[in-house]
Amino acid sequence: MIRTSIFGKTADGRDVIAFKLTDGVNEATILNYGGIIQSLKIADKEGTLHDVVLGYNDVAGYENNGGYLGALIGRVGNRIEKGRLVIDGKQYDLYCNDRGNHLHGGKVGFNRKIWDYVFEGGDGNTLALSTVSPDGEENYPGMLRAEVRYTLAAGELRIEYAAMSDKKTAINMTNHAYFNLNGEGTGNVLDTFLQIAASRYTPTDENLIPHGELKEVAGTPFDFRKPHRIGERIGDTDDQDIVYQNGYDVNYVFDKKKGSYEKVAEAESERTGIVMEVFTDKPAVQLYTGNGLAQKGKSGYYNRNYGFCLETQFIPNGVNVPAYAEFGDAIYERNKVYHFTTAYKFSAR
Repeated sequence: MIRTSIFGKTADGRDVIAFKLTDGVNEATILNYGGIIQSLKIADKEGTLHDVVLGYNDVAGYENNGGYLGALIGRVGNRIEKGRLVIDGKQYDLYCNDRGNHLHGGKVGFNRKIWDYVFEGGDGNTLALSTVSPDGEENYPGMLRAEVRYTLAAGELRIEYAAMSDKKTAINMTNHAYFNLNGEGTGNVLDTFLQIAASRYTPTDENLIPHGELKEVAGTPFDFRKPHRIGERIGDTDDQDIVYQNGYDVNYVFDKKKGSYEKVAEAESERTGIVMEVFTDKPAVQLYTGNGLAQKGKSGYYNRNYGFCLETQFIPNGVNVPAYAEFGDAIYERNKVYHFTTAYKFSAR
């Protein structure tokens, strides 16, 4: 059973609803504003709950601060160079909101929408959010109908994305949760162990735009094929990509078979013993270590590196790089169904 309550009101007076999902032990709170994961309380081995996602206690926090904390991202997550989207020879100039590039859906992305909702599943334990993005919104072609389902069961938060457009368009939805397995507000995540099943990443220019290159992680600070602490090599200023990213803000390309749903990453806190496994059928993931965090959150001030993101995705700027699109193409034909799933499974050691 999902419990509902009023979380607050937007600046223009619209109600924001909080939905509390529980599996009997763990709890997730999702907002219909931006599909935001506002809270995710996970039990350690003693049964003590730790809120492992960063966020705010009121609507104003989400409206007034940057960083996309916990939010659904769309239509297209990550960066598109100079906002340039070309479909069948026609160029669409998307809003540029990050160093001259289009980022996370533009000026008013999916993270700013009030989503419709229904409860699904035999016992009503799935929250289904839906919205319609009109033709031309943020200058994307096509009326897009999108739906995102959240299910919490047996320690796993499963997010299922679906969408369809009445015109050929670009789609690349994700979630921008910032995790801190020590508990949000307890400090930085540099002591967290991280493993990512990827032997390649996409290096970028100084504006964090990749242009087609794939680089081996071997011998670089980006090698997480075996567990390393996040902070172990984050300050390696001999690596140009680390310098450009000011830490980690990097796309990894998974080693798994294209389209297969597999475990792709794992993180662990020594302090709480909480382990997070990540599963997806997307081809890539953005590791972001909260390099720009500087705001007051739920239980205190969030400084640099107080959270990390694992945003499953198509390769950034793939709409302009055919070599990247081979791993998964964000351009969808009219009435073609977009459907992907990502899950974060928690346990304690």
